Amino acid sequence: MGQPVVEATGLTKQYNGFTAVDNLNLRIEEGEMFGFLGANGAGKTTTLLMLLGLTEPTSGQVRVCGKDPMREPLDVKRLVGYLPERVGFYEDMTAKQNLRYTAELNRVPVKEAGEKIDSLLKTVGLGEVADNLVSTYSRGMKQRLGIADIWIKEPKLAFLDEPTTGIDPNGIDDILGLISDMGKKGITIIFCSHVLPQVQKMCSRVGILAKGVLVADGAIDRLGQEAGRSGQYRMEAEVDAAQPGIADVIRGVAGVRDAVMNGNVISITADSDLRGQISRAIIDSGALLVGMRVEEYSLEKIYKRYSKEA
Repeated sequence: MGQPVVEATGLTKQYNGFTAVDNLNLRIEEGEMFGFLGANGAGKTTTLLMLLGLTEPTSGQVRVCGKDPMREPLDVKRLVGYLPERVGFYEDMTAKQNLRYTAELNRVPVKEAGEKIDSLLKTVGLGEVADNLVSTYSRGMKQRLGIADIWIKEPKLAFLDEPTTGIDPNGIDDILGLISDMGKKGITIIFCSHVLPQVQKMCSRVGILAKGVLVADGAIDRLGQEAGRSGQYRMEAEVDAAQPGIADVIRGVAGVRDAVMNGNVISITADSDLRGQISRAIIDSGALLVGMRVEEYSLEKIYKRYSKEA
């Protein structure tokens, strides 16, 4: 395993007897792009606040970049960038002035900051409007400025909370590209979003929170396999020509629940991955097997399954 950037053990937060986060164990390693998922009220925001040192856990331990967020909050804030769903800047200041202020807070030398600011504003597509007041910016432009604001401090970790909400499709592609570039620079990213196709595109690993409990944590492909094993496998087999009785032959394989012939394609429902046994049955029946595939679980299906179980 790599170097941990986030380590939470038994992390719990209660409000007046209500448990918002319940015994959370989480480890995120350096360089990961981690998708953090959950419905409204699942406990995601409370978890982020504890990781940022903005609210104190009821119990448990947490380390961010090796620091305790409650005991060393300033150190954590220097090492961590945060892009909230509704990013806020000083509206009566320009983009350059806002970034210069962030650089000063993070003790970036003035000369170095000036060069960085010009370069970053060009990178995020704001070079031509760098001297405009932020009050004139659209939401998408503010999101771009928010990414530059994270980048200026060169953090080890960045929290991105719904970074593409309210942005037009072309702008979304640009924002996702900038986030990908951050990852390539070695910044560890925690990506929170309800837009599951974006998470699946950006992240190799996800955690799913439901009612304060982490109900799933792992690589998307592994969670898909586990989701399949816990329910039904759906497969398709293609043969060279439709033959009477071949669906009945497949139904006779132990563990197969149903098989439906549609032209040259047989749709199969089974208790597990039975491609080997089904292939043998098709070949033994005298048919020529052209190909087989197992239905892949999208992140949306994975999310719905684990959330429903929770």
